[in-house]
Amino acid sequence: MKIILLEDVRKQGKKGDILEVKDGYGTFLIKNKQAVVASKMGLDRLQRENDAKAKEEEQVYQNALKEKTKLEKVELSFQVKTGAMDKVFGSISPKQIADALKEKGFTIDKKQVKEKESLSTLGYHEVVIELHKKVNATIKVHLTK
Repeated sequence: MKIILLEDVRKQGKKGDILEVKDGYGTFLIKNKQAVVASKMGLDRLQRENDAKAKEEEQVYQNALKEKTKLEKVELSFQVKTGAMDKVFGSISPKQIADALKEKGFTIDKKQVKEKESLSTLGYHEVVIELHKKVNATIKVHLTK
């Protein structure tokens, strides 16, 4: 029996995969609404879903590119406490950077902030923000006394 998976099935495949399974297992998956028979109608439905997903992904990618151009113009400045010989106490975390960007009107999660190195010295640093798996923006962070 040939089926199309409607959701991820452990050890079988991901949503949208077309599988050849035994009749009993195929019937079980169909009854549990995890699959449909791979008929002409089912294949057409799968194609429509894939087209919609691709269109949505392209829209997200275009929005990320627009956000990148705005984000790269931003420069963040943090005042930090320093000790002897301008040694910084602690460092600036991704959460602090994300919060500062939210204050400027951007919707950035702390998981999107990719620090190459710890921000624990005075001066300018470049921080990468991952907006999309294909789009990264680089912002400048300035640490002052």
